[in-house]
Amino acid sequence: MGLPLSQPLFHPTSFTKNRQRLLTTAVAEAFFAEIREQAEAHELLSREHFSVDGTLIEAAAALKSLRPLEEGEGKEPPPAAGGGRNPDVDFHGERRGNLSQRSTTDPEARLARKGRGKEAKLCYAVHTLVENRNGLIVEPELTEASGTAEREAGLRLLARQRGRSAGRMSVGADKGYDVRSFVEGVRALGVTPHVAGKRSHSALDGRTTRHTGYAVSLRRRKVIEEGFGWMKDIGGLRKLRHRGKAKVAAMFTFTCAAYNLVRLANLAGGAVSGVR
Repeated sequence: MGLPLSQPLFHPTSFTKNRQRLLTTAVAEAFFAEIREQAEAHELLSREHFSVDGTLIEAAAALKSLRPLEEGEGKEPPPAAGGGRNPDVDFHGERRGNLSQRSTTDPEARLARKGRGKEAKLCYAVHTLVENRNGLIVEPELTEASGTAEREAGLRLLARQRGRSAGRMSVGADKGYDVRSFVEGVRALGVTPHVAGKRSHSALDGRTTRHTGYAVSLRRRKVIEEGFGWMKDIGGLRKLRHRGKAKVAAMFTFTCAAYNLVRLANLAGGAVSGVR
């Protein structure tokens, strides 16, 4: 904290009083940008080759908090059978979905599942764009969970990165991004789409897949999973503690910055340990 050994530390309530002031998207984005600039100053960021992906993080709300929209968002749920702090809620014969229900605990969370056979949970979707040289995150974003959120956010992340990179660029992604709208959107930005192609009805053709760089991008794109794994296991994002899109987005951006700091310390042998 930069204090001499003879000076007492801050009282814990100092952090409590400043939490609301600091836990904002603007502060988190400024902090993240400063860490990214540090990585760029040490020439650790690739300017040409990137990977994009997204994942779900579970909201701080239980399925029991779901109520029909006509009951109103944010209202207290009606009494349920059993009483107490954890009453029984019977969903038997009731179809749950985002079009008809909202959580009274976190109305901005959405029901989603990562794959077939997985149970649906109240979640937010998080997305990152990483550079392929060292796996550092260059752009993060949090959105509502939906079937098209990953591809839509991917194009926004690429557009922001394109604003900082004028040269050639490529982006690797998994098969979920192999749809015509995403591939055409990537090419419209002047970026080469190194997307894992589907066996049939792929949006890619030989113009992309015949080059050796395509195979390299497909191998390197897996480094993006390391960041998601760290954020969930070490960064505390496997189950959120905050509610509301604004606070969750700030926490996600702070966690991305923390992940980059850990990577920078490892890459620079401890020389890069904090914000200038």
